Amino acid sequence: MTEDVKIGCPEAVATGGGNFSDRLQKRHIRFLLLAFAGLLTGIAVAFPRFGIVEWVTLVPAGIFLLTCASDPAFRLRRLYGYGLFFFMCYYVVVYHWFVNLYPLEFIDGMTKGAALAVVLVAWFGLSLLQALGGGLVFVLAGVLFRTRLCRRYGLLKPFVAAALWAVFEWSQTLGWWGVPWGRLPIGQTWLPAGIQTASWFGSYFITFLLVAVNFLLARIVLDRKCLRTCAVLAAALLVFQYGAGTALWIREGKREGKKVRVAAIQGNIDSGEKWSSESTSRTLEVYRLYTEKAAQDGAEIVVWPETALPYTLIPENSMWNYVSTLAKTNNVTILVGAFTPSDEAGEYNSILCFLPDGSALDTVYSKRRLVPFGEFVPMRGLISTLIPPLAELVMVDDDVAQGEGGQVFVLPQGNLGSLICFDSIYEELTRESVLEGAELICLSTNDSWFTDSAALYMHNAQAQLRAVESGRYVVRAANTGVSTMISSRGEVLELLEPLVDGYLCTDVKIQSHMTLYDYIGNSFVWLCIGFAVLLMGHDIGVCLTERRRKGREKSET
Repeated sequence: MTEDVKIGCPEAVATGGGNFSDRLQKRHIRFLLLAFAGLLTGIAVAFPRFGIVEWVTLVPAGIFLLTCASDPAFRLRRLYGYGLFFFMCYYVVVYHWFVNLYPLEFIDGMTKGAALAVVLVAWFGLSLLQALGGGLVFVLAGVLFRTRLCRRYGLLKPFVAAALWAVFEWSQTLGWWGVPWGRLPIGQTWLPAGIQTASWFGSYFITFLLVAVNFLLARIVLDRKCLRTCAVLAAALLVFQYGAGTALWIREGKREGKKVRVAAIQGNIDSGEKWSSESTSRTLEVYRLYTEKAAQDGAEIVVWPETALPYTLIPENSMWNYVSTLAKTNNVTILVGAFTPSDEAGEYNSILCFLPDGSALDTVYSKRRLVPFGEFVPMRGLISTLIPPLAELVMVDDDVAQGEGGQVFVLPQGNLGSLICFDSIYEELTRESVLEGAELICLSTNDSWFTDSAALYMHNAQAQLRAVESGRYVVRAANTGVSTMISSRGEVLELLEPLVDGYLCTDVKIQSHMTLYDYIGNSFVWLCIGFAVLLMGHDIGVCLTERRRKGREKSET
């Protein structure tokens, strides 16, 4: 479809978009559109029960980008500013739960004033950090929307925007500064049929579909001539997503697998309490009690939360013997969260596996992705100088050491892969465990920092996505909740509410099949990158061809 370009507003045509073009000349209208889109989309992600509206919440942002980013007269640095504003609105909502950390009582000596400063810096600082990268989406949209192919075929633009958004979310997995917490697919976990295609192409494919549909609808608003084409494409994407999702949901539900009874213990001992030496006796009693109850309920494997025992476990010390005796007495396998020694500075945040005979496997899983300002302080010297309270958030004296590899526990019941807390928001770590033979994922997490905020359920939603991508059941044990049992379809089978102690015990399936995503990983992201490179490459090729032609013509004359 060839565009009828109007100066100052290439996406708006006289048949329907001119009115929007005129309105977007006013700066406050642009900001209102972007604020509306950012805030509503943030709500849909933070509260997935409203996630269905994600299919339309980005339409205002689409109207802005299809209009302004397409205009050669609109400077890229201005696009970056608008993009920064949009993503700031989005992330401020996504990270609203930081207020629940106040007054940071788990940090000794923290005054209320200092706690308020730290919470505000963490909330707005992390939002800004993510928005700084997000603004580049708007800039790249401006670059690609102005390429020859996009100017000629306007229907490419919604898919260009979708590709850029997917690549942006993936880029957040590449460094400590990029935290992939606020991904668009989280909003779709309330209706698991809407996330099943992640087993094919990963969660970034869902992001792609969400953005593409929103921008197709935005194009309809701007240009009535493309109503039929864009409506058919948007409907086709929705039918594919939910039609294929329903088929995959049904197929995965019929998949056979060896059943094993597994328990997740929730001790409800928060961070401020469990690090206190006075709480040791209560900690030991709580985990002894619920492990015994789970064993009586038929559990073969019992999963404890992250650092359920906030001590260093080495063979034959008192804590080691405590867990060993408990496993042997109750004839169960226990996966316990604790610290283990490191050859370098700091210690590992680990999961150890104790067998029913009281022995422990040599295999130890250690956390692969550490929490910035929770387990290590990036740029420690600078942060300690500028914001000393922020550097004090780390609960141990030294930065925690980073683990490597999936370290699968090989048991008679099946091969268990482990994740610890932050690991679960990085899809490649789960995939790595599956490729190393994991048939069940056991996720131990803390989450007590989040009290009973939306962050608990957002974090659990990440585990739902990992279950679908990997085709594995996930057993999730949290210190103060929420603890869950998640099927390989991403369905929450059982959930233990936050801020209560107790346990979950149910039959889960040991599954060894591989999903398409297990095989290809994030290949879809590379396709998106290739799409963008192709558009740019075409322009470069045309420019070089024209230059050579002009050179020949000049030499001939």
